[in-house]
Amino acid sequence: MNDNQKLLKVLNNKDVLALAFGAMIGWGWVVTAGMWITGAGSLGAVLAFIIGGILVLLVGLTYAELASALPYAGGEHVYTYKAMGRLPSFIATWAITFGYFSVIAFEAVALPTVFEYIIPNFSQGHLYTITGWDVTITWAGAGMLGSILIAWINYRGIKFTSFITFVLTLLILVAGILLITGGSVAGNAENMQPYFQFGLAGIFAIVIMTPFMFVGFDVIPQAAEEIDLPQKTIGKLLIFSVVLAVVWYIAIIFGVSRAMNPEAINQSELVTADAMAAAFGGSQLMGNFLVLAGIGGILTSWLGFYVGGSRAIYALARAGMLPKVLGELHPKYKTPHKAILMIAIPSTLAPLLGRPALVWFVEGGGLGMVVAWLMVAISFIILRKKAPEIEQHPVK
Repeated sequence: MNDNQKLLKVLNNKDVLALAFGAMIGWGWVVTAGMWITGAGSLGAVLAFIIGGILVLLVGLTYAELASALPYAGGEHVYTYKAMGRLPSFIATWAITFGYFSVIAFEAVALPTVFEYIIPNFSQGHLYTITGWDVTITWAGAGMLGSILIAWINYRGIKFTSFITFVLTLLILVAGILLITGGSVAGNAENMQPYFQFGLAGIFAIVIMTPFMFVGFDVIPQAAEEIDLPQKTIGKLLIFSVVLAVVWYIAIIFGVSRAMNPEAINQSELVTADAMAAAFGGSQLMGNFLVLAGIGGILTSWLGFYVGGSRAIYALARAGMLPKVLGELHPKYKTPHKAILMIAIPSTLAPLLGRPALVWFVEGGGLGMVVAWLMVAISFIILRKKAPEIEQHPVK
């Protein structure tokens, strides 16, 4: 491979962490924290995320060792190809790509949904109705413009993408710290009751949701060829990003449950933002700042999964499993620009499906992620026996 067709090796520690953490966080913590708390109780929700985090960490350890041993673009494609051959690799890579695409399309639909919360009468210009929901010009237009912007950022290069992701991640962290400290000072332990709701059934109902809140750490292996760090460090950063996400979700649950009691949570449409406002004496300004951070979460997740999806397509094309044109790098930006466009065109049309598409994308994408994770775990076991000569870099 000539130098013109090599990905740029430019990502450092903070770039990698921001990419993975930002991809995992997304928008879910803004809208679903209340459901976690009312579904399992404040401490029950915390316990659910600890259990779910441990389960995801087990998957992450597999990825960490494989990413350190085989630091090539494509992640799942590389591991499954070496372990099981061409067809299983094709299936696993398309499964993860479909999962990534579903998240990208989800974010294109989620963005205008956020604007509905913060801009009165935002949805204007009725176009048509899908499953009882009215699609409007402003609603669909906001999602489509956002999609074009995110595609353009990814098109311009991995370093530019990682810089934007890092800045937005700092915004998210500032908002989270303010919520946690505000909830701790202004809130009270009485609001956290009941600590446990619906017993083990409540806890495990939340545990089932948690894996999909952590999807995103697997973006690191996809961009492995662009990481300018020792191989062993790649795996460690992957594990640390998962731990950081676990701590984040637990902290958000703690802050929200101290700031608002279950009755107030049930009456709120945007729980985390209302909790932020309550923690600062009913300040709508602080609530809006939290929503702004939530938008940052949408964008970081959007950016991260574009990286993952485009690199997976690039890896398939480079291996001859897709047309070679999809494996070409931009002469200036060194991005798989045609793979990016392949994702951008259909996902930009996603807002035309309206808000009901949120559920469709989550359900479809979740299946793809699970299939890919399972095939990577099987590949890990096979490679331990089939290819012991591969230099391993266990995370210790």
